[in-house]
Amino acid sequence: MNLEPQQTFQLISLLAVLALFSFSLRDKMNYARWFKKWEADRKARRDAELAAEARERGEGDKTGPWG
Repeated sequence: MNLEPQQTFQLISLLAVLALFSFSLRDKMNYARWFKKWEADRKARRDAELAAEARERGEGDKTGPWG
């Protein structure tokens, strides 16, 4: 099987686009993972702040069926 120069160029171009796509997809997945972790950490900090404020006001932890 002999490849002409144009076919060789097309094959190299296709492989380059595939590599670019795979790197882009990997970066997008890493960003989504980072964002979910950041959002969970932010929510945990906010919940801790709200709990600390409630303790300062003397509300305490409300547990049980009525509270």
